[in-house]
Amino acid sequence: MIGTGIFTTSGFLAGQLGDPTLFLLIWIAGAVLALCGALCFSELGINFPSSGGEYVYLTKAYGPAWGFITGWVSFFAGFSAPIAVAALAFSDYLGFFFPALKNANSFFTQGSGDWIFRFGGAQLAACALIGVFTLLNIFGIQRVAVIQNFLTALKIAVVLCLIVAGFGFGTGNWQHFSMDAVRTTETPIAQQFAISLFWIYVAYSGWNAATYVAEEIREPARVLPVALISGTILVAVLYLGLNMVFLYAAPLEQMKGVIAIGSLAAQRLFGPQIAGVFSAIMAIAIISSVSAMVTIGPRVYYAMARNKAFFPIAAKVHPRFRTPVVAIIAQGVCSMLMTLTPFPQLFFYIGMTLNFTAMLAVASVFVFRRRHSDWKKLPAVSFAWPLVPTLFVVAGGWMTVYGFTLQSRVSLLAIGTVLVGAVVYWLRIRTQVTQIA
Repeated sequence: MIGTGIFTTSGFLAGQLGDPTLFLLIWIAGAVLALCGALCFSELGINFPSSGGEYVYLTKAYGPAWGFITGWVSFFAGFSAPIAVAALAFSDYLGFFFPALKNANSFFTQGSGDWIFRFGGAQLAACALIGVFTLLNIFGIQRVAVIQNFLTALKIAVVLCLIVAGFGFGTGNWQHFSMDAVRTTETPIAQQFAISLFWIYVAYSGWNAATYVAEEIREPARVLPVALISGTILVAVLYLGLNMVFLYAAPLEQMKGVIAIGSLAAQRLFGPQIAGVFSAIMAIAIISSVSAMVTIGPRVYYAMARNKAFFPIAAKVHPRFRTPVVAIIAQGVCSMLMTLTPFPQLFFYIGMTLNFTAMLAVASVFVFRRRHSDWKKLPAVSFAWPLVPTLFVVAGGWMTVYGFTLQSRVSLLAIGTVLVGAVVYWLRIRTQVTQIA
């Protein structure tokens, strides 16, 4: 769950909210919603202990069309776009050493306002990183597994180290917690809080990851709830602690619009030399997000294609390496193209699109409880029923309404992704799913 979001979003939230209390509160609000989602996914997981997560739940609740749309959305917003975001974040952290690699220093720009498409050192470095892991995955997952385990451990270590060392030895200032910033938007604060939650949603994405491999978990009824709930709480504590360190290091005014917020915080706390060490480690740690998503995504499309719920070509494997080569290459190319899009809009697109499918999955708890008399109910979800799923769905709806109102272009791209998926299903996939129904 600890991914690119925590290393990149805080600078944008600083400008959007402009208030230190709201800056920290939004991470707590996001944690509450993520916990509600994790609780509902735990109940779904113990009743459907098969791998696939949302694909399984939406298919069983609403029909095979929604199962396909889940995979379609996963290709664009679940994996390709997040890979692009992570790769661009990697470039920006390397920009501490090589300024030409910062996204803001692109040598070619096109557009105006919030929609400025860029090409430069950041995009070249990002595409190179994506290309390397795309090739590694074609050659076989075993070559990636050892690297992934090391990078994941490194990522957790750098977060803990920055929190402990920042408060213990850093030259920060507690007065920053009471210093407001000039906001970068004129949107009323309540509405801005709603759409800023999309950024938080992306940062917390992964709270449902265990359900994708539920079939491989021993005693899923016991292990799944513990894994999802404890993981979400632990990450929430780390995220809040890390953002407090960011605020301790620099006031919101200095954070505004900074992608490599970890580099800025380390420089303010420890000086340029140690900041260089942290920037290098964070850049390496972000690689773990790219590695994980490049690896997992094609396996999702491959599994769906094997079930005749996705494009058959996604099930094509390399004759020598036995890897889903077409799915891997398609995802890599899509991710590279997405590095050209504006970073904030790409982030919002991910949050808006994934929030939609997550809302449908959580809402399926209502469907299944009414449909199945022998449904296994998780006590934490049944407590004050239907508070937990209702809070998640209502909050997601609130975010979506303001998203369409205030970020209409990105929102149209998000809903357009879903609608195009529905059309593709009707024209290409529907008959093959019917044949195996």
